[in-house]
Amino acid sequence: MKRVLLTLFILTAYLGFGQDAEEPVEEGEITATVVNAQNGFPMVSVHVINLNKVVGTITGQKGKFTIPAAVNDTLYLTFLGYKSEKVRVTSDMFKFQETEIALTELAYALEEVIVRPYQLTGYLEIDVKNLPISNNAYQYSISGLSKSYEGGSKSPSAVTKVLGAILNPADLLRNLFGKKPKQMRKLQQMKQDDDIRDLLASKFDRETLTELLQLEKVDIEDILNNCNYSRSFINTANDLQILDAISSCYEEYRVLNRR
Repeated sequence: MKRVLLTLFILTAYLGFGQDAEEPVEEGEITATVVNAQNGFPMVSVHVINLNKVVGTITGQKGKFTIPAAVNDTLYLTFLGYKSEKVRVTSDMFKFQETEIALTELAYALEEVIVRPYQLTGYLEIDVKNLPISNNAYQYSISGLSKSYEGGSKSPSAVTKVLGAILNPADLLRNLFGKKPKQMRKLQQMKQDDDIRDLLASKFDRETLTELLQLEKVDIEDILNNCNYSRSFINTANDLQILDAISSCYEEYRVLNRR
């Protein structure tokens, strides 16, 4: 009887030790490899962003990356010419460090492009005068105020828009940012991560911004419109410039809200 009890005790202790040893890791760093879905070759310089922790990194020479993460975090992978992917972090990704993530190359249908030369001479002083100039991004400044305001086109309505925002900015910005406080707090984290800033500086599609801020493109445009940025700026700025513009407007809101 004693021998049976001793055997049961040893078996129970062994099973308990095994369960502790195999208990899944919930948070830490994960390492994975990004490959081309067509040929399986590792991909270098792919941007990887943890959307939950708002940290980024890029893949190395062998396509590998390491990034802080927790179970159920979402990784966002993007590379020029490839379809962006979102990957949910699982406990197996901590247990097995050989996870492969495949990116698929995009197929673009090229359209005919008509190039109209500007008859450049090669002399900078002369060619600058011959290039077309956009007149859609006028800025208005008011004596006594430290900043200028973009009003879009040169028209009376543009001036009215600027004055309206200056005279009653608290209500305007509260409506914009009060509904998305969590997403807006990510702005500072995004601005402090060099990898994310480098990625945004090279992009113009607002795709990464919408994923990070959990906003639609139309929401981003509404914010910039109501913060007195011109249509020309909204259409031509890269994603980093858009981020800085939203951040500047948000900081103004925070100051006004404290008052």
